[in-house]
Amino acid sequence: MIGTGERAAMDETVRGAIADALARGDGADVDGVLAGLAWLEILDGDRDAAIEIVFRALGAANATATPLDDVLASALGHEPRADLAVLLPRFAAWQPPGRIADGDVEADGVATARVASAARQILVVCGTESEPWSVVVPTNDVEAQVVRGVDPESGLRAVRARGMRSSAARLDAAAWCSAVALGRRAVAHQIEGACRAMLDLARSHAMERVQFGRPIARFQAVRHRLADTLVAVEALEAALAAAREQPSPETAALAKAIAGRTAQTVARHCQQVLAGIGFTTDHRFHRYLKRTMALEGLLGSADAIVLDVGRRLLADRRVPTLIEL
Repeated sequence: MIGTGERAAMDETVRGAIADALARGDGADVDGVLAGLAWLEILDGDRDAAIEIVFRALGAANATATPLDDVLASALGHEPRADLAVLLPRFAAWQPPGRIADGDVEADGVATARVASAARQILVVCGTESEPWSVVVPTNDVEAQVVRGVDPESGLRAVRARGMRSSAARLDAAAWCSAVALGRRAVAHQIEGACRAMLDLARSHAMERVQFGRPIARFQAVRHRLADTLVAVEALEAALAAAREQPSPETAALAKAIAGRTAQTVARHCQQVLAGIGFTTDHRFHRYLKRTMALEGLLGSADAIVLDVGRRLLADRRVPTLIEL
């Protein structure tokens, strides 16, 4: 386990390395920066700390990288490596993206930019959540198209993969649910980092922008919006802490749903504080807004997760204890 001092030093190192790479114009090689920081060794040594530090830093810098593949591959029992991508479910969904039919494996989903590199493979999970299978499909059996959408710089690809059933291996019954839970926490941390960056942008603007002879940060309406934003971000951090301390599919789903709702709240309030400048592409705000919109749909959108939780509650007729207080 990484101690408090080591965690703080690691957080500063990761943030600084990513910021330096972006400042040099090497943003496309953030994966290389993480490799140089021994990201996979850190993930293997203290998974929770590695996910929290790296994904929060990616969100704060609005950087594009592919460590989510490593997180999911590790959770599915595969050794994470730079030439192995993992197929994610389609936007807003979280069921296994593959199916086995007529002796072949067929899959449709989303993947990170890692799948676009030559001589790489993609790990596909097939079947159901309770009976998952995995198959590694070579890239020559994969069709990948760049997802233009709201955030074309996210690096996401729409993927169709085909493979042989004979190469499929049975996974542990809980493997897929555990991988989804871990992936949700990772994405939620990235959204948290982006939300704090948006809040910092709005706060700085409020301190610098002068109206009627004084900074707008002194106006009560602006203060209320910034305060509501801070409360939302702190609530998300608390949900993520609970998901780390008492890990389960339920606490991870809660954190991911809160992350999606928090991103909407933060974007709304910060946009109002930034006013006209926030609508322009000259300001950095729009980049964080677009990135959170893209991340919100990975491994289940907030609305889809909340609806699923509601259906489960109605079916079970009981409310589970998520966190022991």
